Amino acid sequence: MEGSLEDNLLDDGDDDEELSAQTALQNIENAWLNERFAPEILPHKSDLVDCMLQQITHMEANIRRLDRNDLRALVHRMELDRIRYVISSYLRARLEKIERYTLHILSEEDNRSPEESYLTPGELRFAREYRDNLEALFKTVALDHMPPNFREFEKNKLTVKPNLQAHVFLRANRRVTGIVLPGVLNEEIDFEQDSQHIIQYSAVAQLVKSGVVQLI
Repeated sequence: MEGSLEDNLLDDGDDDEELSAQTALQNIENAWLNERFAPEILPHKSDLVDCMLQQITHMEANIRRLDRNDLRALVHRMELDRIRYVISSYLRARLEKIERYTLHILSEEDNRSPEESYLTPGELRFAREYRDNLEALFKTVALDHMPPNFREFEKNKLTVKPNLQAHVFLRANRRVTGIVLPGVLNEEIDFEQDSQHIIQYSAVAQLVKSGVVQLI
């Protein structure tokens, strides 16, 4: 995978650019897998998305300089399609979570500073518009036809939360000690580097967000 991306750069950039591109690609793939398998929405990685979109533009320009019959052009386009798929799947997974857990996510965001926000400004705007449209639809279809004392849109009763007790499959990126098992009094386990485990998400949520473990 790394060699393919390096070939796509066509030796235009310096070593730092190649390293940055390869690192960004690996990081966005890791973010994509984490977002797919984590039950909750994770802190956004818009910087990685922006980096890869810029890299795609650069790679497309390089491909256009190749002869149309050059086999490398076909291989590079296939690589670009794969990268586009990863990015679009990552963004789609986040939007699906926003739609499923709108009220819960917005409630959590209200308690975070802008620097700590899990959503991008665009995602936050989408979530608020989705909530407002959902509330308007609910009122039109149901609440307006009920007695006055039942017409309030009770967000607390309608909030759907992600199941943080769901089990996830992960790989440890480095050694971790003292992981407390949920529901087991005072029992702790350790992760050795590159070891793989199945465990409740709530026990490793912060490790996923910090990159110490990788969902697979």
